[in-house]
Amino acid sequence: MQHRLRFTLLCAVLGCSAPLAADEIRVAVATNFIEVMERLGDDFSNRSGHQVLISSGATGKLYAQIKNGAPYDVFLAADEQRPALLDQEGVAIAGSRFTYALGKLVLWSPTADYIDAELRVLKEQNFRFLSIANPKTAPYGRAAQQVLEKQGHWAALRHKMVRGENIGQAYQYVYSRNAQLGFVAKSQIFKDGVFADGSYWQVPEALYDPIVQQAVLLKDSGAARQLLDYIRSPATARVIESYGYDVAAR
Repeated sequence: MQHRLRFTLLCAVLGCSAPLAADEIRVAVATNFIEVMERLGDDFSNRSGHQVLISSGATGKLYAQIKNGAPYDVFLAADEQRPALLDQEGVAIAGSRFTYALGKLVLWSPTADYIDAELRVLKEQNFRFLSIANPKTAPYGRAAQQVLEKQGHWAALRHKMVRGENIGQAYQYVYSRNAQLGFVAKSQIFKDGVFADGSYWQVPEALYDPIVQQAVLLKDSGAARQLLDYIRSPATARVIESYGYDVAAR
C-alpha cells in the first residue's frame, strides 16, 4: 500500500497516468545550463525511472543539428530565436515552447581585484586575452558583443579576443588562465548566493538584449513531456534561481 501511494504521488508530480516504463530522453542543452540540467536530470531520473541523456553545445550548432535530423527529444536553448524557428518550421511539437530561465552575463577573472567597478582593465587593455563565446552561434557571445559595442570597446579589443565555440569553452579559457578575463554566464561562477573566487562585474541588463532561454519538445513522447513538466515546476524554479538565473512566473 505504501509503495502504491508513493507511485500515485510521483504520477501527480510528473503528470503521468499510465504505469511508468523506463525510457530514454535525449536532451540537447545550451552549454550555460549544463550543470543545472545534469542536476535536474539526475533528480528526474530518480523520481521517474526514465534515463536523461544530455548533449550540450552552442545553441546555434544544436539548432543546426536538430534541423539536420539529430534524434533529440527536448531542446533547451540559450535564446528564444531558435526554438521559435523550430516551432515555425514544424520541427517542434506545437504549443510546447516555454521560457525556462533568463540568463545573466558577467565579466569574470579568476584573479582577485583584476576587474574593478570602473572597468579600467578594459579601458587600459591591461591583459593579453579577453574570452567571449562566438557571437554567431552563442547567445551569450552575442550579448558580450553588444556590451562591448555599447561601451565603445569592440573595435579596440578585437585583436585581443579569443572566441570559444560556446560559452562553456569561453569559460574554460578564463578558468585555465589562458585568457585573463572573459564574459561568461553567471551560472558558471555563481551558486547558492556565492560567486567563485576572483573578481567580476555583473553586466547591467540594459547593455544587452534579454537572454530569454526557451525549451521546446521535439518528439512527442510521454517521458519527454514529463521531463518538461518537471522543468516547469516550482521546485525546479528554486534550483534554477540558485545558479543565478531569473525565472519567469510559473
